[in-house]
Amino acid sequence: MSGGAGRARVWRVEVTALSAAAATEARWVLDREETRRAATFVRAADRELYLVAHVALRVVLAQALGRPAHRVEYGRADCPGCGGPHGRPVAVAERAPEFSLSHTDGLALIALADRPVGVDVERRAVFTGSDGPDIAAQLHPAERAALARLPEPRWADALLACWVRKEAHLKGTGIGLADGLAGHHVGFGPESGSWAGPTPAGPAGWGLAGVPVPAGYGAAVALRSTAGTAPQVRTDDLDLAGALAAGRW
Repeated sequence: MSGGAGRARVWRVEVTALSAAAATEARWVLDREETRRAATFVRAADRELYLVAHVALRVVLAQALGRPAHRVEYGRADCPGCGGPHGRPVAVAERAPEFSLSHTDGLALIALADRPVGVDVERRAVFTGSDGPDIAAQLHPAERAALARLPEPRWADALLACWVRKEAHLKGTGIGLADGLAGHHVGFGPESGSWAGPTPAGPAGWGLAGVPVPAGYGAAVALRSTAGTAPQVRTDDLDLAGALAAGRW
């Protein structure tokens, strides 16, 4: 297991008319499975989000690996539960960085690190609507109890913070959502101590940290660590259209 708090680098990629057009033009860099998946989206907005996220991921990995974007190959780590070849996605290359990708309407996040990493981004509106109570019901009992003590104005933000931490952790482990969310306690982040009690930086063997994102979103990154402290996170904005136009892929 990797020691120390660790560092992660996260790129924010906004889905705009310009980035969507650039990604659509560059979609030839995708592999057969990515191309097949892109073609399944009925809504243009969903297809554009997928293309921007996956073309951007290839641009970032191409720069890290020193190879063309269309030569980036993906595989799967072993599942931590059964050992089968269906764990978290990995880049197939010597000394390749670990990566994680997350996207929601209008925004994608890409995380790279030298150890297993997970990232998640969600829109706040999902947690303020009628689905909020159903989402909260899926949390760990201690997390649900802490939420119940909060006044309404803070409830949705706390739920969002907990959810993105939880999904980032599960993506980093490669377990995913198959085992449900209630068995994994991640808390709400360091700012929650006054109302949720002490919250560790992350589950055993992991560190969690928030990721700065535009208003209306929430995001977190999880990094494997033995230090029990939040990882250092460097965030950058990726100008996808500019990177593609400059040939940095």
